[in-house]
Amino acid sequence: MLLSEEIKNIIDFTKGNGLVTAIAQDAQSGEILMVANMNPDSLARTLETGEAVYWSRSRGKLWHKGEESGNVQRVKELYIDCDGDAVLIKVEQVGGAACHTGKRSCFFRKLEDGIVQDVGQQVFDPAEVYRK
Repeated sequence: MLLSEEIKNIIDFTKGNGLVTAIAQDAQSGEILMVANMNPDSLARTLETGEAVYWSRSRGKLWHKGEESGNVQRVKELYIDCDGDAVLIKVEQVGGAACHTGKRSCFFRKLEDGIVQDVGQQVFDPAEVYRK
């Protein structure tokens, strides 16, 4: 699937050297699950499949969220920010975990009074899921 001219005119992939910031938010609870990157191909695949596909900078390739763990993100809504350099994707998080650490959200470290605390909900054991 190719991006429409309207989307190409709104989203500015040039600001981030071909990438835009993508924020995944639970569509029901409003909880921020993770932040990733998208390029034009990953956005097009997301729109085509209805599931979040990101650009992995570390792997240098498209990354269908949940391709290994089964914890896919079904897209419910997609918003584009005012500057066209970020997208907010409201998702249904299948399997309950968005983070590769097995936590519900990637934002599980809370800084309070100079102390970092793990406040995350552990959903799965990554050693069992990823077998690495």
